[in-house]
Amino acid sequence: MTPRNHMAALLIFSGSLPSLANADFIDDSKASLELRNFYFNRDFRQDNARDKAEEWAQGFLLRLESGYTEGTVGVGVDAIGLLGMKLDSGDGTAGSGLLPADGSGGSQDEYSKLGLTGKVKVSNSTLKVGALHFRSPIVSANDSRLLPQLFQGALLNVQEVDNLILQGGQINRIKANSSTDYTEMTGNRIGGDSDSFVFAGGDYKLTPALTAGLHYGKLEDVYQQYYGTLTHLLPLGEEQSLKSDLRFAKSREDGNFRALDNQAFGAMFTYTLGGHALGAGYQRMSGDDPFPYIASSDPFLVNFVQINDFANTEERSWQARYDYNFAAIGIPGLTFMTRYISGDNVQVGAGNDGQEWERNSDIAYVFQQGALKNVGVKWRNATVRSNFGNDLDENRLILSYSLPLW
Repeated sequence: MTPRNHMAALLIFSGSLPSLANADFIDDSKASLELRNFYFNRDFRQDNARDKAEEWAQGFLLRLESGYTEGTVGVGVDAIGLLGMKLDSGDGTAGSGLLPADGSGGSQDEYSKLGLTGKVKVSNSTLKVGALHFRSPIVSANDSRLLPQLFQGALLNVQEVDNLILQGGQINRIKANSSTDYTEMTGNRIGGDSDSFVFAGGDYKLTPALTAGLHYGKLEDVYQQYYGTLTHLLPLGEEQSLKSDLRFAKSREDGNFRALDNQAFGAMFTYTLGGHALGAGYQRMSGDDPFPYIASSDPFLVNFVQINDFANTEERSWQARYDYNFAAIGIPGLTFMTRYISGDNVQVGAGNDGQEWERNSDIAYVFQQGALKNVGVKWRNATVRSNFGNDLDENRLILSYSLPLW
């Protein structure tokens, strides 16, 4: 089926919803269409290698979410249709992650994905089976390119006890941002393929300001991981607060996979005053291996930023960050962020001489009124320097617009 036919099929499916169930199923349903125009430029700054990756593409994201049927057990269905179209990709500049490769060193002109999800609700608990896109401390789908990444599997959320949220499930396949096919999962940096990632955990609000979490995940025959979190928000007066975010993970091998040993500690402290937010972070890797996670997904690390994760073997890294929300001076919709992360002590060969740093800046504006209301413009800039990896300069320009259909 062609990409356009995929989108047409999804629209026909959405039009048939009224015939499927009763009022709650229909009345609580919603649909939206998001448009993304994405320009990506990465300068590799290296001699005797490719100069850059540079592509421009247009994305269409149609999301449909039904309500639930009436009764003790409610049933529903969600769908997502994704279409990406190449606007420009010159010879030798493919590989940005916006578009799939065409097999000859370039990129395909267009590609599409269709995901369907069945769901069941009992009381305040839901079970979803099929295409999934969610975030948690133990596994998170990436959404940093033209189209979002999708998981395939089952996700259970339980909220039957006050202040306690439980989550668990299994993933058996992953569909990368620029891929149309589900594939097996691979451990980032450590290798190993698997068709099963099981996970379970929960977050409990000990007080209105303090939340603790404990999560477990296993990429079968590759790694096991335990993850603990603690967050606290301390009010300091009018428009002032201090947020503390502490994270610790311990990982080891699973099954007959080679010996694996990693402990990861992270801490981020953010002081907010009016529209200003000043953050300071520290991250430390210990053990014989880098931090393991599913390749191409997002790791839950305080120093996982635009390009790097600063999670190499024995790496320690520091972050300084500043955010400003211009709504504080009467310009709602305009935001700015800049941060600097420095890492050292990376194990390279027989020594711990590896060093790297990254600088990011984001400026974004969402129009608040007029003909362009809800149109978003974001520019993301990054610079990376390393004595053991690639030096990079990167720019991303993203135009977006989300339109509720009902």
